[in-house]
Amino acid sequence: MIGHFQEIGDAEQAQRTMARLTEGVEADIEEGRMELGGKTDRYSDEILRLLSELSVVSLAPSELEQFAYDVDIRVEDSDVILGTEEIDVSAFIKVLINAGARVEVYSAHDYPGMGHGRGERA
Repeated sequence: MIGHFQEIGDAEQAQRTMARLTEGVEADIEEGRMELGGKTDRYSDEILRLLSELSVVSLAPSELEQFAYDVDIRVEDSDVILGTEEIDVSAFIKVLINAGARVEVYSAHDYPGMGHGRGERA
């Protein structure tokens, strides 16, 4: 998945937002406020504060688990590049769009040679 931004700073901010959400979700899991594989329909107070602080209002409680997935996130120029083996990536798409990105989603397995698949990084 690639989030194309007009400015490098916007791409870097989107990456920081995803990193903060990942930290928040990991803390919720460690503290027992969230269970992986669970069908959660509520936000913890800590996650609610974080979402408010980050101005992220479009994520459902059940999507937060996606931030516990194994995802490689990096910034290249004004693009945020995300790589994962997961198919459930709606939370990342929402964060990118909320941050002003034009989002491109494709399978690196089915579209090799795009420059962002496994083994294609510079």
